[in-house]
Amino acid sequence: MPMTLELRCRCGKVRGTVDVRRAYARATCYCGDCQAYARHLGTSGVMDAHGGTDIVAMNPDAVTFTAGEEHISGLCLQEGGPLRWYAGCCRTPLGNTPRDGKVAYVGIVSTCLPDKVAVDAACGPPGRIVLNAGSALDDVRSTPLAMATGGLRIAAGILMAKLRGQVPSLFFDAGGQPHRTAHPLGPQERASARLESA
Repeated sequence: MPMTLELRCRCGKVRGTVDVRRAYARATCYCGDCQAYARHLGTSGVMDAHGGTDIVAMNPDAVTFTAGEEHISGLCLQEGGPLRWYAGCCRTPLGNTPRDGKVAYVGIVSTCLPDKVAVDAACGPPGRIVLNAGSALDDVRSTPLAMATGGLRIAAGILMAKLRGQVPSLFFDAGGQPHRTAHPLGPQERASARLESA
C-alpha cells in the first residue's frame, strides 16, 4: 500500500502529495456549511447523494504542494468559521482548516485525491464516521462511537503536534497567519449557495 498519494485538482494545475501516515481519520460531513460550500463551488461529485462531503482529516505537514500554489484561493462561509481552500483554476475543493494555522489540522476533501482505491486502502471506506447526520438531505445513519473515536484521534494528533512545537505550514506562514486572504461570501453568493437556509 502506497504511503504517499497524489493530490490534484480537476484541471491538473494544482498538484501535490499527501502522506497518509499522518492522517487522523476519515469522515463524511453533512453539515449545512459543507453543502453550501459545494453548491458555491458548483463542482460535481463533491457531495454524495445525501449531501455529504468525504474528508480525510490529517496533520498539515502531511500535505505538500508541488505545482500551482498560485491558483489556490480561500473563502469563509461564517464569521469566525473555518477557512475553506480550493483551486481557483477549476474550483476543486482542497481542504478546510481552522482560522489559526498553529492548530495542526486540515480536512482534505477527497475530491482532490484521484486514486480512490488507494484512499480506501489507507484510510478505510467512506461513511464509517458520519458527522452532522441530522443535516443530511435524506436519512443517514449516525455513528456516535466511531465519531467519538475519530474525534479523540484528531485531538491527540493536534496535541502531539503542539507539544512538538510544530511550525504552521500548508496555507499558513510560520506565525500562523494565512498566506492568502480567505474572502467571505457576498450577499448574492450566500443566496446562491442557499447558505442562510443551510
